[in-house]
Amino acid sequence: MESLLFHPKVVHVPIALAVLMPLIAGGLWVAWWREWLPARAFAVAAALQAVMVGAAALSLSTGEADEDRVERVVAESLIKAHESAAQVFTAAALLVLIVMIVALALSSRPAGLFVGLLATLATLIVLGLGYRTGQAGGDLVYRHGAAQAYVGAATAAPGAQPAGAAREQRRHDDD
Repeated sequence: MESLLFHPKVVHVPIALAVLMPLIAGGLWVAWWREWLPARAFAVAAALQAVMVGAAALSLSTGEADEDRVERVVAESLIKAHESAAQVFTAAALLVLIVMIVALALSSRPAGLFVGLLATLATLIVLGLGYRTGQAGGDLVYRHGAAQAYVGAATAAPGAQPAGAAREQRRHDDD
């Protein structure tokens, strides 16, 4: 499967989870603290964090596959900035997952609740890093024209005009 069709789809999973995890982890932590749910319920947060880490790693992989092609239309420094942000986001998400697992391992002691709180608060940092990564990726596509690397006869639908031709047609129609 061509990465053009996959990278834009898979990147939304870790970003969406980055937005949701402070709410999910926070709710589960409060339920653990108040003893509304057993400590093992916090495993739901850890499982979703693991999905985020996996999807973030897959996003890095599919982005790497696109890099050479996109470098033809976008400065390499912009691509590297997005890639670097994605690597930091993925590493931070993995670190939070590890802290969540430690919290679960210590769940029978008060320390588990404290470590769970640290992990929950750290999801806010991951959210900020996810926002930064998504902003850099969005800038590549919408401000710097990264999608133009895929515009052309090989990727166009039958009967579709290249982007420049459609713009020219609209300009001509306005005359």
